[in-house]
Amino acid sequence: MFADFDWIGAFRSSPIMIALVACSVLTLAIALERIFYFRQRGGNADKLLAQVAGLVRQKRLDAAIELCQSNSHPVGVVAAEVLRGPDPNAADTEERMQIALSRQKLLLERNLGTLGTMAAVAPLIGLLGTVWGIMRAFHDMAQTGSAAPSIVAAGVAEALLTTAAGLIIAVPAVMLYNHLSRRLNVALTVAENHARTLRSLAAAVATGVIGDHRIQPHEAAAGATRGVGADPLAGLVPPIEDVEQPADQPAGVSA
Repeated sequence: MFADFDWIGAFRSSPIMIALVACSVLTLAIALERIFYFRQRGGNADKLLAQVAGLVRQKRLDAAIELCQSNSHPVGVVAAEVLRGPDPNAADTEERMQIALSRQKLLLERNLGTLGTMAAVAPLIGLLGTVWGIMRAFHDMAQTGSAAPSIVAAGVAEALLTTAAGLIIAVPAVMLYNHLSRRLNVALTVAENHARTLRSLAAAVATGVIGDHRIQPHEAAAGATRGVGADPLAGLVPPIEDVEQPADQPAGVSA
């Protein structure tokens, strides 16, 4: 069917096809750029949380901030802003965290709006090309004075080509847009949750609620009986013994 189709003639007679080709090139470029960027910003947020939590328990905030900044996941930048302040419970800490989240959202959302626009506009451009082609087909029929099926079929087939091209562009664009939007929301939610967990942990360590040792089961039971000594964040972050220590850990120091 497509082997005998006059593609060059379709491009010459329909400027809509040129617009659809431009849309397809732009959509492909944005899709490749966003896929590569999201792959770069993947990272392992849970592993970072475990490592930074161990450093915070040891009151090594500088090392924790450096570790956060070296991570590619959005949680790294947000957690670094939370830990950078002198007081985790200060009002400006919440403000800095929200600003960091907004910046990460802008970076992750870049060009996604254009991708969504292409997904919505491409079928409409294709439909416009179909209307244009049908009008031209009827005009040719009027000029020739013949309504032979071959003349009508050729004109309609050429007109419907733009609609098919628009759908071919729109369907993958919609799927990719929804996928990247979901990854964006998940990444930002994980970043905020982990940053708030580290903020609570840093505040507990600073006030002495949590020490730099792991609470043993018998200590936790005794503390629960007395109402003291229990780790309120034990279910949120791993104990320090379970955290992989950085390479600069001094010899002879055990977690």
